[in-house]
Amino acid sequence: MPKVSLPQLPLSGLFAVAKPSGPTSMSVINDIKHLVGNSRLFVDGEKLEERKSKGKAFKRGKRARDTVKIGQGGTLDPLADGVLVVGVGKGTKRLNEFLDCVKEYRTTALLGCETDSYDGEGVRVRIAPWSHVTKESVESMLDKFRGEIHQTPPIFSALKMDGRPLYEYARQGIPLPRPIEPRKVTVHSLELVDWKGDDHTFRWPEKAFSDDEKKSMEKALENVEEKPVVRDEPELHASDVSPSAFVLSMKVSGGTYVRSIVHDLGHALGSAAHVVTLTRSRQGRFTLDPKEEGDKGCVPWEVFSKATESEGGVDEDGWTEWEREVIDRLEIVDGSKSNTAV
Repeated sequence: MPKVSLPQLPLSGLFAVAKPSGPTSMSVINDIKHLVGNSRLFVDGEKLEERKSKGKAFKRGKRARDTVKIGQGGTLDPLADGVLVVGVGKGTKRLNEFLDCVKEYRTTALLGCETDSYDGEGVRVRIAPWSHVTKESVESMLDKFRGEIHQTPPIFSALKMDGRPLYEYARQGIPLPRPIEPRKVTVHSLELVDWKGDDHTFRWPEKAFSDDEKKSMEKALENVEEKPVVRDEPELHASDVSPSAFVLSMKVSGGTYVRSIVHDLGHALGSAAHVVTLTRSRQGRFTLDPKEEGDKGCVPWEVFSKATESEGGVDEDGWTEWEREVIDRLEIVDGSKSNTAV
């Protein structure tokens, strides 16, 4: 490993971690923050020595906030995995760049079921026929979702209308004061990359809306849709065959709801659909698979996970494994400037 040349420590910068499916983005950031707060890479060496002399380690809470600034450039749902951009120190001021940048996703959609969250971690709202949907019919419908489109956020979301989260209207049966305002987004590319059919292990959520909950949702939508109806329409040719699943690959603008694309596509196909896997493969210049000039790779989550359990040894330059992995991918930020560590 060649000796790395770094500016004067401590550093500020940007790097990306390959978040796994399961934990929240905040829990990932908190685990990384614990490591960052004890590293001479990002914290003044005198402060670290002072802490060591007093027998105090970096801890979460107010002390952590006072020691090091860290943030992320766009949350991933617990279900989702992939690129999570992290900013440390002055790097946190650059995180807004990644909210509006072009992003790439790969998602698996499961037909025949709509959920309140539009993904497999939600509650089943309704079921719909799916056996009529074919690979060809999905491909023929995708053009409707390419280019500049208007996308309506889910009614079960934290977005507020007149000071009240949308999900409260839906759960309490309060009519929406007005339709949810669509958002203009751009879908630069959208392709069907794998038709799984019934060759998969995905299943609909077991928990389902009660009749009263369905009526509440209808009540919330009555000022938006004409005679809204939320009811199950079972598959007429039901059997032991699993509902079809397929995989989409897309490149989209910031603010695009991938789950809404899948949900709306299900409706357009005369069925229902929800997301069962979601991977963010690119966020701006950070990507899981660097191929183009200027691409930046991601630090595997396992590197941080292992470091939280044991500090491990150091290399000839005095860096631990996780620090070396970050250094190799770090984009150093100095005020308004940024440079790549090599």
